[in-house]
Amino acid sequence: MSLVKGIHHMTVCVGGAQEDIDFQTQVFGQRMIKQTVLFDGRYAHYHLYYANANAEPGSVYTTFPYGRVRGRQGSGQIQSTAYSVPKGSIKFWLEHLNRHKIKNAGIQERFGKKFIRFDHPSGIQLEVIEDNADKRAGWTTKEVGADVTTHGFHGPVLSVREVAETERFFVDALGFKKTGQEGPYYRFEIGDGGANKTVTLLHEPDRPSGSWIFGAGTAHHMALEVENDEKLAEQKGIYEELGYTDASEIKDRMYFHSVYCRCPGGILVECAATVPAGFAVDEPADQLGQSLLLPPWFEARRAEIEAMLEPIKVPESNFPGGMKKPAKIPVPVVAADQPGGGASRRTSAVFIGGDTPQKKN
Repeated sequence: MSLVKGIHHMTVCVGGAQEDIDFQTQVFGQRMIKQTVLFDGRYAHYHLYYANANAEPGSVYTTFPYGRVRGRQGSGQIQSTAYSVPKGSIKFWLEHLNRHKIKNAGIQERFGKKFIRFDHPSGIQLEVIEDNADKRAGWTTKEVGADVTTHGFHGPVLSVREVAETERFFVDALGFKKTGQEGPYYRFEIGDGGANKTVTLLHEPDRPSGSWIFGAGTAHHMALEVENDEKLAEQKGIYEELGYTDASEIKDRMYFHSVYCRCPGGILVECAATVPAGFAVDEPADQLGQSLLLPPWFEARRAEIEAMLEPIKVPESNFPGGMKKPAKIPVPVVAADQPGGGASRRTSAVFIGGDTPQKKN
């Protein structure tokens, strides 16, 4: 039996932070639920989180505005992330995207479902795909109503040069089942399949490999949901038992704990277990995304970190209860011998600069 419940989140590298916020909240109709920073590396970068109305795992799209370096798109990467929308809404999305001058490939079909692939301003690709079975509560805006809103992920499309070993990874290590093939597309599903339980491989044997770095315009990793820390440790053991020895240690990402493993096709796959309080662990649920939050081990350098970051503004319409005075919740420090305490974390901020583009020689 698989330990994986479905998709947890998707993470990509974009360009400017405000450009990303404007697109996600005003054009694509997502709810910003978290402003924080990249926990790794020597340069201060935002880590922005967007989701559906209930901020559910399986709808959480996180972005690193990463203008310092440009990524290279190619195989061995997440090519696009598909969101489910109500049946009959695809024409709205085509008109909506065209009205906002968003580059798109028009209405297409895959495995009997209509979809549109389109570009984020940074060049990242997204999709909306019709699936009437998805009943999760979507976020609404003045342009994107409840009858057309996205509900959460349908699933990622992964570009690979060879299918066999990536298939083996998803089937043997993660418990997916192959449920269809249509031309170059291979569909894999977990559990009952459908929205948020689908991964699609796109066979592109002649496409050059993409970069595996933090770099604007490229997806960084996909994350799959597991139930808790015990299951996360069990999944790490499965990787090692099967010989996927590059699986990381368990990492503390504040809102969830994670193990990363790069699959044979090149895509970085994370397994994530949400902490009990979820995204409300450090701010009230009705204030999600309202202000910049730092993990306790970065707080001593808050002023310095904020000075390195691009000033941003989130539309007030993003907050269900309106703008309120930030009410920060104390975050308990988990000891290493407590449940979840074995997750590794960076213990201090050592940033040496902000997100400024590298100079070309």
